[in-house]
Amino acid sequence: MGGVYNGEGGDCHRANLPCPLAVRMDLDEVEKAGHLQHSYSLDTHTGIFTHSLRTVSVIASQSLYTHRHHPNLLVMEVLLIRQGTSREPITIKLDSRFTPQSDDIVFHSEPDYKGASYIQGQTTTAEVSGGVCPSVHIIWTPITPSLTLLPDQAQSRWGFVVVVAGSQDSVQAHYDTALELMANGNLRPSHLRAWEELWAGSTLELTGPDDLSRALIGCMFYLLSAFPSLHEAPGHFGGVSPGGLSNGGSGQDYWGHVFWDQDTWMYPSIGLFYPQLARAVLEYRVRTVDGAKDNAEKQGYKGLKFPWESAVSGREVCPEDIYGQQEIHINGDVTLAFQHYLYLTQDMSMFTEGRGSEVIWGVADYWVSRVTWSAEEQNYHILGVMPPDEYYYNVNNSVYTNTVAKFSLEFAVELAALLKYPAPREWQQVADKIKIPFDQKQKYHPEYDGYKKGQFVKQADTVMLGYPLGLPMTPEVRRNDLEFYEAVTDPGGPAMTWGMFAVGWLELGEVEKAGHLLQKCFKNIQGPFQVWSESSDGSGAVNFLTGMGGFLQAVLFGYTGFRVQKDCLAFAPSIPDDITQLCIRGVSYLGNKMDWLVRGQEVYIILREGAKHTGNTKPCALQVVLKNSGTKIPLIPGKLYSIPFYFTTNSQMLKLSIQILSGYYSTHTQIFSLF
Repeated sequence: MGGVYNGEGGDCHRANLPCPLAVRMDLDEVEKAGHLQHSYSLDTHTGIFTHSLRTVSVIASQSLYTHRHHPNLLVMEVLLIRQGTSREPITIKLDSRFTPQSDDIVFHSEPDYKGASYIQGQTTTAEVSGGVCPSVHIIWTPITPSLTLLPDQAQSRWGFVVVVAGSQDSVQAHYDTALELMANGNLRPSHLRAWEELWAGSTLELTGPDDLSRALIGCMFYLLSAFPSLHEAPGHFGGVSPGGLSNGGSGQDYWGHVFWDQDTWMYPSIGLFYPQLARAVLEYRVRTVDGAKDNAEKQGYKGLKFPWESAVSGREVCPEDIYGQQEIHINGDVTLAFQHYLYLTQDMSMFTEGRGSEVIWGVADYWVSRVTWSAEEQNYHILGVMPPDEYYYNVNNSVYTNTVAKFSLEFAVELAALLKYPAPREWQQVADKIKIPFDQKQKYHPEYDGYKKGQFVKQADTVMLGYPLGLPMTPEVRRNDLEFYEAVTDPGGPAMTWGMFAVGWLELGEVEKAGHLLQKCFKNIQGPFQVWSESSDGSGAVNFLTGMGGFLQAVLFGYTGFRVQKDCLAFAPSIPDDITQLCIRGVSYLGNKMDWLVRGQEVYIILREGAKHTGNTKPCALQVVLKNSGTKIPLIPGKLYSIPFYFTTNSQMLKLSIQILSGYYSTHTQIFSLF
């Protein structure tokens, strides 16, 4: 259950809940005497997992799903379909493994509610000393030990629901909803409609290698499954941990905590399609501001220090102090998500009544108090940090950390100007003078002061300067960074690494190299349901959403070249020969929804007609400008536009630009870049 943790401080972990639907379906011995076939399937279009048993006399299907529109409901449906001419009764057994107990929650039985079983309890220990322990209420329809298809029945279906909520009023209201949906036959149909609506908002499909296509569908499905319903009330979202909600008990899969993984690895692909879900990520961070302030004060600094590992309060819950003390790039990772949201949506309400400005300016104050002036080098240093490459610690001037600090300071100044807030001069001064390590002789970025070329590294770090940070550099430097660090990156490192290298090579037009690196990611995909493991040998976090997010970005921001910038959404496709068609539907930009198709030597764009407003942004009128010819094409909703492009590694950029006709950037041109 999102946001329900047990344990204080470094002992805080996701609380395990008992599941009444922990049921194994089996046939009685008579039916099993015949030929018996088992099958398991996951339908990613509908979010339904099914176990089926087939004999000569019956097909028995057990389907499980979390309701997409009503995410407090977990549903199990059993369907029996008679086969052949026999009219004997057919019985299946439901072997329940459920016990109403948890190591994390002390449950008490309550009187049945409308014929359903009911337990409630609280976690044993609050996240913060003296804090409130979260409550959990569970109501479920009793599971019978067997189900029988009667002699006069050709088929029959049974439904069972579990409802989980944080209060008695809430759990009973959700159970009433479940009963109503079941009574009118709308339980599964309403779930299917919700998934249909969700997939209509985002489609990433290709005609090409089947394993790549399946991987993309799987990544998008699991990532969307970790985010709230489009209809869920604000304030209920507890963030996304590397293993999602299915994992995170004590000592397991990072204990269910929220890391930079959410903001840097998972958020970008969601933000490009779903402003509402993107805003939920930002609102989660806003709710942790008080804890972030406390973290900064405990370190002796001003402003906000977001926790390396976060639960509900925003106070540091990492079991090992060194990460919370030194892996401070998390602050810049959080602000970069806010920055991208503003550029994609122009939704200023997130930064005013939504309190996003408190996050941006609080982080800026932290950086100013955290830097040290070097009289010798005449610039600002950030000392004693751990970079994203966690093989090293207590280093000075991590190039990633300093760069993300610089950009978050610059964004704080930019936001202050938009909101007419008097920005302290130190914000711009530190941004202008912060050290970005660079080796002038070898033309590459050392990972930190004192890094020696050839030292082993854990994961993507310096290569992320180009993407997602967007630090300006020459193609020569970009190439050197990629080559130097690819050669020394741990081949057994976390799954998201190779996607960032692939994006870098695609920027340089090296499609074949990018494809080779993307192939490394497939070692992390465990069959048959495309579930990712953190490491290529199957170890580490399970259902590793971080790796899926990195892989999605390699395609969504690599093959397409999408870049979210202040005055543009850049688009520069680099498509390998074995992909004949790449379709991206539902791109959200400035209140509009667009569909893109790259096929052969053509790019097709259509601005959706009658699309709902995305987020809190009213649609802006858009136009395309072709850079080479200067041709301007207004995008008319419902009209398909075809734009030729010719990709070679040395080609000049053909730029498509979008002009915003309303809003605070009304004088700027929004640009799509195509090679």
